[in-house]
Amino acid sequence: MGDKLPIYADYNASTPVDPAVAEEMLPYLSKHFGNASSKHWYGYKSREAIELARIKVAKCIGCNPHEIVFTSGGTESNNFAVKGIAYANRHHGNHIITSSVEHGSILQPCQYLTTQGFELTVLPVDEYGIVSPDDVRNAIREDTILITIMHANNEVGTIEPIEIIGDIAKELGIYFHTDAAQTIGKIPVNVDDLSVDLLTIAGHKFYAPKGIGALYIREGTEIDALIGGNGQEFGLRSGTEAVALIVGLGKACQLVTGSLSEMSNHTYKLTQRLYELFVSDIPLVKLNGHPTERVPNTLNFSFPGVVALDLLTKSPEVAAMPLSECNDGACKISHVLKAMGIPENYALGAIRFSFGKWTVEDDVDDIVDFISSRYGSLLEKQQHIA
Repeated sequence: MGDKLPIYADYNASTPVDPAVAEEMLPYLSKHFGNASSKHWYGYKSREAIELARIKVAKCIGCNPHEIVFTSGGTESNNFAVKGIAYANRHHGNHIITSSVEHGSILQPCQYLTTQGFELTVLPVDEYGIVSPDDVRNAIREDTILITIMHANNEVGTIEPIEIIGDIAKELGIYFHTDAAQTIGKIPVNVDDLSVDLLTIAGHKFYAPKGIGALYIREGTEIDALIGGNGQEFGLRSGTEAVALIVGLGKACQLVTGSLSEMSNHTYKLTQRLYELFVSDIPLVKLNGHPTERVPNTLNFSFPGVVALDLLTKSPEVAAMPLSECNDGACKISHVLKAMGIPENYALGAIRFSFGKWTVEDDVDDIVDFISSRYGSLLEKQQHIA
């Protein structure tokens, strides 16, 4: 490849920091370095910056600023929501509902809670990765205290019927959380429209730095504190605030709030082009996830007959996400694709392509050229060995 960098097609894993975000953060890495709890000018400047960022984040999802609690990212926010609600409400019940395609930062804490006396129902999904609202309603019991279903899947991009599930939860007085890490900056996200009580935000998914996120907690929600200490973040998440990162998150929220339609249209055109070119070049290719009810920047394709990591290793010009790998004869496929019932031969060859604001049409064309040619030669080699 020489000095040319690979084409970046992994925006769902992490985005570059927007230059405007980095610029906004700079003063809080130098001049305005004060602890936001300090009672002097340096502290007041940091506190002022945090509260301004809180307003920007709140505006992004349509809530009140005091309903935003800053965290270190999506994983922490998801753990906070699941464990915080469970422990604060176990006097009401001990049953939690989630889905089989959730991120590990939901599934793992939910499974952990089953060792602490809680009961868990993990709902199936259809062939597109969609949770049925009827299944949610049928799974609810008198002791159900929390439903947590992601807004859109990180691997296949499928958007879940959160509004309908949220209305069911509200009707029955059950707390409802959604992981919106993959939807902020891609599709509209409004906490009242979604009827959610808690919502996870991960900054590095939409051009903020890594290490910063937030949890929306609707006013009046019973939730245990995540970290005890000197009472920062309304006493729910103590610890000296990462002022520069919080400022960056606020700026990123401000930017995506103002450019949502433009960015959605931009990435949708790119994924549509990718789909059309792949289907034309490789008749065997299969799209995983819903063809229309998905975030506009994401496509997941199966290239049957090969292992995804092998195909990408043969295509170093492309930086995308393989959803399976084989080591020493043992193959591991995505739990999401397994839950969707994707045959193993297809699941092993699944690759996620996710685009962003700096992806261009030429990138898409080059990705298809590289992957198509390498797939053909790798498939021929595999068949010859067989």
